[in-house]
Amino acid sequence: MNISEVRELLLGVPTQEQLEELALDKRIGVKKMLAAYYKRQRQAQLEHERFHKLLSYERQYYGDGAKVVAGVDEAGRGPLAGPLVIAAVVLPEEVFISGLNDSKQLSAGKRDKLYDEILQKALSVSVNIVSISNIDDLNIYRATQQGMAEVLLHLDMQPDVALIDAMPVEAGNIKTVSLVHGDALSASIAAASIIAKVTRDRIMEKLAVQYPAYGFTGNKGYGSREHMLAIDEYGATVWHRRSYEPVKSMNLEPVKRRKNILYSPVKDGYEYEPQN
Repeated sequence: MNISEVRELLLGVPTQEQLEELALDKRIGVKKMLAAYYKRQRQAQLEHERFHKLLSYERQYYGDGAKVVAGVDEAGRGPLAGPLVIAAVVLPEEVFISGLNDSKQLSAGKRDKLYDEILQKALSVSVNIVSISNIDDLNIYRATQQGMAEVLLHLDMQPDVALIDAMPVEAGNIKTVSLVHGDALSASIAAASIIAKVTRDRIMEKLAVQYPAYGFTGNKGYGSREHMLAIDEYGATVWHRRSYEPVKSMNLEPVKRRKNILYSPVKDGYEYEPQN
Protein backbone atom coordinates (compact mmCIF):
# COMPACT_ATOMS: atom_id res chain seq x y z
CA MET A 1 0.00 0.00 0.00
CA ASN A 2 1.09 3.55 -0.61
CA ILE A 3 1.02 6.15 2.18
CA SER A 4 -2.45 7.46 1.24
CA GLU A 5 -3.91 3.96 1.33
CA VAL A 6 -2.32 3.31 4.72
CA ARG A 7 -3.77 6.57 6.08
CA GLU A 8 -7.25 5.68 4.83
CA LEU A 9 -7.00 2.20 6.31
CA LEU A 10 -5.96 3.48 9.75
CA LEU A 11 -8.76 6.02 9.79
CA GLY A 12 -11.18 3.11 9.45
CA VAL A 13 -11.30 -0.28 11.19
CA PRO A 14 -8.22 -2.30 10.20
CA THR A 15 -8.05 -6.02 10.94
CA GLN A 16 -5.49 -7.48 13.32
CA GLU A 17 -3.73 -9.07 10.35
CA GLN A 18 -3.43 -5.69 8.62
CA LEU A 19 -2.05 -4.09 11.78
CA GLU A 20 0.54 -6.82 12.14
CA GLU A 21 1.58 -6.34 8.52
CA LEU A 22 1.93 -2.56 9.00
CA ALA A 23 4.01 -3.13 12.13
CA LEU A 24 6.67 -4.75 9.87
CA ASP A 25 6.67 -1.78 7.47
CA LYS A 26 9.97 0.12 7.69
CA ARG A 27 8.69 3.42 6.29
CA ILE A 28 8.88 6.30 8.80
CA GLY A 29 5.53 7.70 7.64
CA VAL A 30 3.80 4.37 8.24
CA LYS A 31 5.35 4.06 11.70
CA LYS A 32 4.09 7.51 12.66
CA MET A 33 0.59 6.82 11.38
CA LEU A 34 0.49 3.49 13.21
CA ALA A 35 1.61 5.15 16.44
CA ALA A 36 -1.11 7.79 16.01
CA TYR A 37 -3.67 5.04 15.40
CA TYR A 38 -2.79 3.25 18.66
CA LYS A 39 -2.88 6.57 20.53
CA ARG A 40 -6.42 7.21 19.25
CA GLN A 41 -7.45 3.71 20.25
CA ARG A 42 -6.09 4.21 23.77
CA GLN A 43 -7.85 7.56 24.11
CA ALA A 44 -11.11 6.00 22.94
CA GLN A 45 -10.70 3.20 25.48
CA LEU A 46 -10.08 5.69 28.30
CA GLU A 47 -13.14 7.69 27.26
CA HIS A 48 -15.32 4.56 27.32
CA GLU A 49 -13.98 3.74 30.79
CA ARG A 50 -14.66 7.29 32.00
CA PHE A 51 -18.20 7.20 30.65
CA HIS A 52 -18.82 3.77 32.18
CA LYS A 53 -17.89 5.26 35.56
CA LEU A 54 -20.18 8.23 34.88
CA LEU A 55 -23.09 5.78 34.63
CA SER A 56 -22.39 4.13 38.00
CA TYR A 57 -25.34 5.73 39.82
CA GLU A 58 -27.70 4.90 36.98
CA ARG A 59 -26.52 1.26 36.97
CA GLN A 60 -26.98 1.09 40.74
CA TYR A 61 -30.63 2.09 40.60
CA TYR A 62 -31.41 0.01 37.52
CA GLY A 63 -29.83 -2.90 39.38
CA ASP A 64 -32.13 -2.18 42.32
CA GLY A 65 -35.16 -2.54 40.04
CA ALA A 66 -35.80 0.96 38.72
CA LYS A 67 -37.31 1.02 35.22
CA VAL A 68 -36.59 4.69 34.44
CA VAL A 69 -33.81 6.88 35.90
CA ALA A 70 -33.69 10.62 35.13
CA GLY A 71 -31.08 13.30 35.69
CA VAL A 72 -31.93 16.91 36.59
CA ASP A 73 -29.84 20.07 36.55
CA GLU A 74 -30.26 23.82 36.14
CA ALA A 75 -28.55 26.81 34.60
CA GLY A 76 -28.88 30.40 35.77
CA ARG A 77 -29.31 30.51 39.54
CA GLY A 78 -26.76 33.28 39.98
CA PRO A 79 -27.28 35.86 37.19
CA LEU A 80 -28.93 39.25 37.69
CA ALA A 81 -30.96 38.87 34.51
CA GLY A 82 -32.62 36.15 32.48
CA PRO A 83 -34.68 33.13 33.46
CA LEU A 84 -33.63 30.05 35.37
CA VAL A 85 -33.63 27.01 33.08
CA ILE A 86 -34.06 23.46 34.41
CA ALA A 87 -33.74 20.29 32.37
CA ALA A 88 -34.54 16.63 33.01
CA VAL A 89 -33.09 13.87 30.83
CA VAL A 90 -33.69 10.12 30.67
CA LEU A 91 -30.86 8.28 28.91
CA PRO A 92 -31.04 4.65 27.74
CA GLU A 93 -29.38 2.12 30.06
CA GLU A 94 -26.92 1.22 27.32
CA VAL A 95 -25.71 4.55 25.97
CA PHE A 96 -22.41 6.16 25.08
CA ILE A 97 -21.94 9.87 24.42
CA SER A 98 -18.29 10.72 23.95
CA GLY A 99 -17.17 13.85 25.78
CA LEU A 100 -20.27 14.15 27.96
CA ASN A 101 -19.33 16.09 31.09
CA ASP A 102 -20.38 18.91 33.39
CA SER A 103 -21.42 21.71 31.01
CA LYS A 104 -19.16 24.19 32.83
CA GLN A 105 -16.12 22.14 31.78
CA LEU A 106 -16.94 22.32 28.07
CA SER A 107 -16.58 24.94 25.36
CA ALA A 108 -19.72 26.46 23.82
CA GLY A 109 -19.07 24.62 20.56
CA LYS A 110 -18.71 21.27 22.32
CA ARG A 111 -21.89 21.89 24.32
CA ASP A 112 -23.82 22.61 21.12
CA LYS A 113 -22.67 19.33 19.56
CA LEU A 114 -23.47 17.34 22.69
CA TYR A 115 -26.87 19.07 22.94
CA ASP A 116 -27.83 17.67 19.54
CA GLU A 117 -26.49 14.20 20.38
CA ILE A 118 -28.33 14.11 23.72
CA LEU A 119 -31.62 15.02 22.03
CA GLN A 120 -30.99 12.30 19.46
CA LYS A 121 -30.14 9.55 21.98
CA ALA A 122 -32.24 10.42 25.04
CA LEU A 123 -35.49 8.58 25.72
CA SER A 124 -37.13 11.68 27.16
CA VAL A 125 -36.15 15.33 27.67
CA SER A 126 -38.09 18.07 29.44
CA VAL A 127 -37.18 21.74 29.94
CA ASN A 128 -38.64 24.25 32.41
CA ILE A 129 -38.17 27.98 31.80
CA VAL A 130 -38.68 29.50 35.26
CA SER A 131 -40.11 33.00 35.03
CA ILE A 132 -38.51 36.09 36.54
CA SER A 133 -41.63 36.73 38.61
CA ASN A 134 -41.49 33.21 40.06
CA ILE A 135 -37.86 33.73 41.05
CA ASP A 136 -38.70 37.04 42.73
CA ASP A 137 -41.86 35.79 44.44
CA LEU A 138 -40.51 32.50 45.77
CA ASN A 139 -36.75 33.27 46.03
CA ILE A 140 -34.25 31.45 43.82
CA TYR A 141 -33.84 28.41 46.08
CA ARG A 142 -37.54 27.68 46.33
CA ALA A 143 -38.13 28.49 42.66
CA THR A 144 -35.42 25.97 41.75
CA GLN A 145 -36.95 23.26 43.93
CA GLN A 146 -40.42 23.85 42.51
CA GLY A 147 -39.09 24.01 38.96
CA MET A 148 -37.22 20.74 39.34
CA ALA A 149 -40.35 18.98 40.58
CA GLU A 150 -42.32 20.38 37.63
CA VAL A 151 -39.77 19.33 35.03
CA LEU A 152 -39.71 15.76 36.37
CA LEU A 153 -43.48 15.45 36.29
CA HIS A 154 -43.51 16.79 32.72
CA LEU A 155 -41.29 14.01 31.31
CA ASP A 156 -42.92 11.66 28.80
CA MET A 157 -41.55 8.73 30.83
CA GLN A 158 -42.20 9.09 34.54
CA PRO A 159 -38.98 8.12 36.35
CA ASP A 160 -38.78 5.82 39.34
CA VAL A 161 -35.57 7.59 40.41
CA ALA A 162 -34.33 11.12 39.73
CA LEU A 163 -30.68 12.03 40.25
CA ILE A 164 -30.53 15.75 41.05
CA ASP A 165 -27.55 18.05 41.22
CA ALA A 166 -27.16 19.17 44.85
CA MET A 167 -30.81 19.96 45.54
CA PRO A 168 -33.36 18.22 47.81
CA VAL A 169 -36.58 17.93 45.81
CA GLU A 170 -39.97 16.27 46.31
CA ALA A 171 -41.77 15.23 43.13
CA GLY A 172 -44.80 13.02 43.62
CA ASN A 173 -43.87 9.35 44.03
CA ILE A 174 -40.49 9.74 42.35
CA LYS A 175 -37.51 8.78 44.50
CA THR A 176 -35.13 11.76 44.37
CA VAL A 177 -31.42 11.53 45.10
CA SER A 178 -29.40 14.70 45.66
CA LEU A 179 -25.77 14.43 44.50
CA VAL A 180 -23.30 17.20 45.32
CA HIS A 181 -21.34 17.96 42.12
CA GLY A 182 -23.72 15.54 40.44
CA ASP A 183 -22.97 16.91 36.97
CA ALA A 184 -19.47 15.40 37.35
CA LEU A 185 -20.74 12.12 38.84
CA SER A 186 -23.77 11.15 36.75
CA ALA A 187 -24.17 10.96 32.98
CA SER A 188 -27.88 11.79 33.27
CA ILE A 189 -27.21 14.92 35.33
CA ALA A 190 -24.38 15.95 33.00
CA ALA A 191 -26.75 15.59 30.03
CA ALA A 192 -29.36 17.70 31.82
CA SER A 193 -26.75 20.35 32.62
CA ILE A 194 -25.89 20.67 28.92
CA ILE A 195 -29.54 20.90 27.83
CA ALA A 196 -30.20 23.56 30.48
CA LYS A 197 -27.05 25.56 29.73
CA VAL A 198 -27.44 25.58 25.94
CA THR A 199 -31.14 26.47 26.20
CA ARG A 200 -30.43 29.36 28.56
CA ASP A 201 -27.49 30.66 26.52
CA ARG A 202 -29.70 30.75 23.43
CA ILE A 203 -32.34 32.69 25.31
CA MET A 204 -29.76 35.23 26.48
CA GLU A 205 -28.39 35.60 22.95
CA LYS A 206 -31.89 36.42 21.72
CA LEU A 207 -32.34 38.93 24.55
CA ALA A 208 -29.02 40.52 23.59
CA VAL A 209 -30.60 41.54 20.28
CA GLN A 210 -33.50 43.23 22.10
CA TYR A 211 -31.28 44.83 24.75
CA PRO A 212 -27.84 45.37 23.17
CA ALA A 213 -26.55 47.75 25.86
CA TYR A 214 -26.37 45.06 28.55
CA GLY A 215 -23.90 42.71 26.85
CA PHE A 216 -26.02 39.60 27.37
CA THR A 217 -24.22 37.70 24.60
CA GLY A 218 -21.02 37.74 26.61
CA ASN A 219 -22.15 37.91 30.24
CA LYS A 220 -25.33 35.79 29.93
CA GLY A 221 -26.96 37.99 32.59
CA TYR A 222 -24.16 37.84 35.16
CA GLY A 223 -22.85 41.04 36.71
CA SER A 224 -20.02 41.93 34.36
CA ARG A 225 -18.66 45.50 34.36
CA GLU A 226 -20.45 46.27 31.09
CA HIS A 227 -23.71 44.90 32.49
CA MET A 228 -23.47 46.87 35.75
CA LEU A 229 -22.69 50.10 33.92
CA ALA A 230 -25.72 49.56 31.67
CA ILE A 231 -27.99 49.08 34.68
CA ASP A 232 -26.68 52.34 36.15
CA GLU A 233 -27.27 54.20 32.90
CA TYR A 234 -30.44 52.61 31.49
CA GLY A 235 -32.05 50.96 34.49
CA ALA A 236 -33.42 47.44 34.68
CA THR A 237 -35.35 45.53 32.01
CA VAL A 238 -38.29 43.18 32.59
CA TRP A 239 -35.69 40.38 32.47
CA HIS A 240 -33.82 41.66 35.53
CA ARG A 241 -34.58 39.98 38.84
CA ARG A 242 -36.09 42.47 41.28
CA SER A 243 -34.97 40.35 44.26
CA TYR A 244 -31.28 40.61 43.27
CA GLU A 245 -29.01 43.54 44.03
CA PRO A 246 -28.43 46.16 42.70
CA VAL A 247 -31.88 45.99 41.09
CA LYS A 248 -33.53 45.32 44.47
CA SER A 249 -32.41 48.71 45.81
CA MET A 250 -33.96 50.52 42.85
CA ASN A 251 -37.46 49.88 44.28
CA LEU A 252 -38.88 49.07 40.86
CA GLU A 253 -42.33 47.73 40.18
CA PRO A 254 -42.44 43.92 40.04
CA VAL A 255 -42.60 42.35 36.60
CA LYS A 256 -45.87 40.96 35.33
CA ARG A 257 -46.71 37.63 36.97
CA ARG A 258 -45.96 34.78 34.58
CA LYS A 259 -46.11 31.01 34.79
CA ASN A 260 -43.13 28.81 34.07
CA ILE A 261 -42.94 27.42 30.55
CA LEU A 262 -42.52 23.66 30.24
CA TYR A 263 -41.66 22.16 26.89
CA SER A 264 -40.01 19.24 25.15
CA PRO A 265 -37.07 20.27 22.96
CA VAL A 266 -37.60 17.14 20.84
CA LYS A 267 -41.32 17.59 20.20
CA ASP A 268 -41.67 21.37 20.42
CA GLY A 269 -38.50 22.55 18.71
CA TYR A 270 -34.95 23.17 19.83
CA GLU A 271 -35.07 26.81 20.83
CA TYR A 272 -37.21 28.90 23.14
CA GLU A 273 -38.43 32.28 21.92
CA PRO A 274 -38.38 34.68 24.91
CA GLN A 275 -41.46 36.79 25.53
CA ASN A 276 -41.61 40.05 27.48
